[in-house]
Amino acid sequence: MGTITFLLVLSFLVFFHELGHFLAARYFGVTVQVFSIGFGKQVYSKVWAGTKWQIALIPLGGYVKMKGQDDTKPGLEEAGDDSYNNKKPWQRIIILFAGPFANFLLAGILYFVIALAGANSLSPTVGKLQVNSPALRAGIQENDVIVRINNKEIKTWEDIGKFIRSTQGPLTFYIKRNGNLISKTINPHISDAQNIFKEKIKKRMIGISPAPKLVTIYHDPISALSFAYDKTIQSSTMIFQGVQKLIQGVVPSSEIGGVITIGKVISDASESSIIALFAITALISVNLGVLNLLPIPALDGGHIMFNLYEIIFRRKPSEQVFMFLTIAGWIILASLMLLGIYNDITRLLG
Repeated sequence: MGTITFLLVLSFLVFFHELGHFLAARYFGVTVQVFSIGFGKQVYSKVWAGTKWQIALIPLGGYVKMKGQDDTKPGLEEAGDDSYNNKKPWQRIIILFAGPFANFLLAGILYFVIALAGANSLSPTVGKLQVNSPALRAGIQENDVIVRINNKEIKTWEDIGKFIRSTQGPLTFYIKRNGNLISKTINPHISDAQNIFKEKIKKRMIGISPAPKLVTIYHDPISALSFAYDKTIQSSTMIFQGVQKLIQGVVPSSEIGGVITIGKVISDASESSIIALFAITALISVNLGVLNLLPIPALDGGHIMFNLYEIIFRRKPSEQVFMFLTIAGWIILASLMLLGIYNDITRLLG
């Protein structure tokens, strides 16, 4: 069942990505010859509205084939106003960007649904306290529930950290203990910590960790839009930073996961709840959008760079350069995919 869920989720994400390209291409009058989910041998196809819609044997991606676009023939010229290569560079950039944008949009929609259905977060309940910490000295105890800091209402554990980091000086904590509301004044201190990439940073803290309790937050449609926007931006930023840290060597290459890891994460989420499945699908959708924007030839980001080059220098890259960079891009992608699979197998055997 997990494998089926993985394939369905992946196919859905690919479909949405390619639908972005398709709709933008059709908006500019470009003929889309093939809309494919998967690669390789055709399993099913149907011609509708001038496009061949097909499902292929290898369900690890997809593509739209537009008239006048062929990576294996960069110098391809097909006459007609419905040809991709006859469109202005800025129009081609919009067509290319529409795929990743569709993934960001899908993530936003999923986060919006999650917000309306009830988003699970860590409860603002105190777990362990650090020795000689500001919280311990102020009299905070395990299982205290933080309900307000100054005039800021606290609903989740994440709210606590955000508010502490965005303020200065002493703070008044209002906590619920044994049914009673108690106030405590705490002066956070700057101490050593680690970010999500395990880099050493300085952070304003009070020395508490969360109890293993969840709280479900329900949003109205307006706050759900804000939640969806914030989560999409937060996820995108995290993935962009992750790629940057990987290139810098901060994140080791052993952290790269492949299709096996993605399949396991989706399978585990589907067994947990539909909300968990929506959450991981949204995160993978953002991941797909970000990775496709990387300036690697053979990806959307690489093709956008080619078109930006044409806008700046008023000429297309030479066919030889285009082919060399495209082949190099495919080698990079294939290497990353093989590395991910190798890491997956290593984790399974370990």
